[in-house]
Amino acid sequence: MYCAPAAGGRLSICPWNLTTSRRWTVATLDQYVNKYQSVRMERTDGILQITLHTNGGSLQWGSIPHEELPQAFHDIGSDPENRVVIMTGAGEAFTGPPGTRESRPRRSPSQWDKTYWEGKHLLMNLLDIEVPMISAINGPALRHSELPLLCDIVLASEEATFQDSGHFINGLIPGDGMHVIYPMLLGLNRGRYFLLTGQTIDAQKALDWGLVSEVLPRDELLPRAWALAEQLAQQSPLVLRYSRVLLTQYVKRVMHDLLGYGLALEGLGSADTLEQQSSTGS
Repeated sequence: MYCAPAAGGRLSICPWNLTTSRRWTVATLDQYVNKYQSVRMERTDGILQITLHTNGGSLQWGSIPHEELPQAFHDIGSDPENRVVIMTGAGEAFTGPPGTRESRPRRSPSQWDKTYWEGKHLLMNLLDIEVPMISAINGPALRHSELPLLCDIVLASEEATFQDSGHFINGLIPGDGMHVIYPMLLGLNRGRYFLLTGQTIDAQKALDWGLVSEVLPRDELLPRAWALAEQLAQQSPLVLRYSRVLLTQYVKRVMHDLLGYGLALEGLGSADTLEQQSSTGS
């Protein structure tokens, strides 16, 4: 929008409503609520709950969510009617299945380019959702467990566990953000141990070590998330927006520096593992 100067050369204020207008493309819920196979969405009084799933059950990580979630997070972040976002999973697990060497796909350079692009935007678009986010981890998070940990308030059920089953223990470099978030939250040595050994962290240990803020019975998890969301939503739109911006700025800066580098090294390591397997026939 062009804003003409006021008479006498004075600066003028552009005639838009700053509470509703944006300098970017605005999304509306009806445009994206049914757009994705892997995400179920519902919104009440500005609180958007997103439930990650596969055919209504626990999310089974694969090419579909890897492709969909970056765009879903972009749509959510482009909708000014979202005031607080709750992220949870369906069924008894947050994400699965456990990674295996057999499930690791063989990728050409062009396929790795797609993986690289999606991997960068998966996390950066999540961090670009500029309203407070609450994760309600309903069960084991075995794949991409960094996603709920990038939320501002992290709640977990008593059944929740954390593991990086998809990377080092199955021949992949943990370069898609796991290498950033776990050393950041657990401490450098404990985080490296977690990534290199395939350690499983249960809910109580996650609470003791600072990965999560509360551990609750599963049937109390979403009610608690909604109670917190309603409490947060009482603040004004700009307080909500820029508190999230401020409190994620450090994480975004580190992700910006290390995420693309990690993904590139993950692709290199994958090619080396596959070449070694081909030469040994294993």
